[in-house]
Amino acid sequence: MLKKLLNGIVAGRSEERRAEMYRNLIRHEAKIGGQLFGPVPAGGRREFFCLDKTTWVWHEEWIDQNRQHQMRATRYDVRPNGILKAQNGQYQSVTPDEAKKLYQAAKLYTERVKNELYSFAA
Repeated sequence: MLKKLLNGIVAGRSEERRAEMYRNLIRHEAKIGGQLFGPVPAGGRREFFCLDKTTWVWHEEWIDQNRQHQMRATRYDVRPNGILKAQNGQYQSVTPDEAKKLYQAAKLYTERVKNELYSFAA
């Protein structure tokens, strides 16, 4: 009985460690992705990352000219028949030009993340 309890605790901790490692890797990938589009202005934050095999996320925060905190999050859902963009709970299809830019950004993101974060595993 005690052995089962200890094994359960150890397994739970292992799962927690894996989840935390995954979150940390995504955060680091997001930071690398946010730098693809130039330097992040002081006081701002920008992230771009691949959440899963069909979802890309762009998140940006900044201080506007009235010193107000602003935030925009955009999720791109890549589907067989096109790409949907979600902002503020509203979905719309992306234009061919935006799809091309997303593809180019995703390609550059993949190269940078592979070289800067995962090159040690190659």
